[in-house]
Amino acid sequence: MQTQIGKSVFNAKKLLSNGKLVAIPTETVYGLAANAFDLGAVSSVFRAKNRPSFDPLIVHVSNLAMAEKIAIIPDELRQIVNILWPGPITILCKKKSSIDNLVTAGSDFVAIRVPNHSLTLSLLDKLSFPLVAPSANPFGYVSPTSARHVFDSLNGKVDYILNGGSCKIGLESTIISYHNSEIIIHRLGGISALGIAALIDLPIRINIQNNSNPAAPGMLDKHYSPKVLLRIISPKNKEIVDENSALICFGSQSYSKHKYILNLSKTDNLDEAAQNIFSFLRKLDTLSINCAYAYLVPEYGLGAAINDRLKRAAVH
Repeated sequence: MQTQIGKSVFNAKKLLSNGKLVAIPTETVYGLAANAFDLGAVSSVFRAKNRPSFDPLIVHVSNLAMAEKIAIIPDELRQIVNILWPGPITILCKKKSSIDNLVTAGSDFVAIRVPNHSLTLSLLDKLSFPLVAPSANPFGYVSPTSARHVFDSLNGKVDYILNGGSCKIGLESTIISYHNSEIIIHRLGGISALGIAALIDLPIRINIQNNSNPAAPGMLDKHYSPKVLLRIISPKNKEIVDENSALICFGSQSYSKHKYILNLSKTDNLDEAAQNIFSFLRKLDTLSINCAYAYLVPEYGLGAAINDRLKRAAVH
């Protein structure tokens, strides 16, 4: 079958209610959605992505009330999401029995968020169940920020793509939890640590674990990787690089001689860089090059999250 692309929330609802897979737009990336209460549908997500079952899924809900039906939410996290939902923040909370261990990869904690996209919010409002929705791409490959990206990677494996245009943020959500009177950031994403710190008077600890058995989604050592070999280099590094290559850079950074220059933002805008990062990583695989290089961006704002994605994409 060839996957259909459209804007019909009605079609998406019907398919999801029948255990099918639908790619949904969010402000971060496109997600591969299925009924979180239908284990057959959840298993189909893992198969379509070729995703290992030890990597947990994020559950998408329409509001805080739906989130509280599937998890025990501490007041401290409720204070944050009351301000940031809908938006690119995911909370990791003790799950209730309604969420199966398949969704959480055996963990007692479930990751939940409310996405900020009008089409998907309309869809969630019409459903009686939450949706699992990891990024709609083959496991380990670059996340999709457009309906076309999803089609190019998963045509024939997903029943419908709900086309909501290009993603406004372009980086996955930030994942946080609350433990021992601290807010813990498990994944850097669309909300910076400073943005969270402005909302709550608690210590914030960044605990980014790179391993093969992650507590939170998107935390494997190698992730977001293009097919072409990618290396992180410094603008100050004078080593000889392959001229038949592409360079991902930022702003006014100086660069060596490369066949292609992909500038994340010529105006030093990290929000624009975040919107472009996954599109540029995908573009590398369309170029006739031997390899690719990338400069890291400044670490303020969304810079830390962008650099996290670049580093994972460059793991060999």
